[in-house]
Amino acid sequence: MKQLVIFDLDGTLLNTIADLGNACNHALKLGGYSEHPLSAYNYMVGNGVRRLMERAASDASPEEIERLLAEFRKYYDDHCTDFTKPYPGIPELLGQLNQRGIRVAVASNKYQAAVDKIISHYFPDIPFATVHGERAGIPKKPDPSVVFAVLSDSPAPKASVMMVGDSAVDMETARRACVESVGVTWGFRPVSELRSAYADHIVSDTTQILDLALGKTLL
Repeated sequence: MKQLVIFDLDGTLLNTIADLGNACNHALKLGGYSEHPLSAYNYMVGNGVRRLMERAASDASPEEIERLLAEFRKYYDDHCTDFTKPYPGIPELLGQLNQRGIRVAVASNKYQAAVDKIISHYFPDIPFATVHGERAGIPKKPDPSVVFAVLSDSPAPKASVMMVGDSAVDMETARRACVESVGVTWGFRPVSELRSAYADHIVSDTTQILDLALGKTLL
């Protein structure tokens, strides 16, 4: 049985794509750049908001990216819960893990203030062991430093840790941190990406995550 399950946030616990896309389009419009359809943002997110903005405004200068980022954050801070919602079964899964004594944590590339606001809004009753967003001095995923930071806050042997995410970034992070990886099919990226990233497990239902955490073999 696992002692700790570390979850990615966007595309794993929560469907955040509409709020992220709307905030990015708001900043792009103010800056005079072309907006993108929300579906395009599935392939832009995952590496933090700066990388998101660089992908959305690929011809912008570093100085302009800073201005766009400032507009993005102002808008997103006020609208990050407009359309975001948990994926089916996620609140129940988090509760079931806690009931069985399995700690849950978050490791996200989204900036910390937004992570804290979103987590407290959607999961007010879940006692997360620790919640890590983008922080100064800690490289973003797929660098494994965020996993080590989580383990510093909530120690557990690596063999008893599982990392759950929806993208190759998460699978590579788990591999580099030497912890078991679980890819979910309901997120922003296709199953082919998870397979190419050598996910240890690929699941299509939250009950499968609970089974893996309890040490059961998936059929």
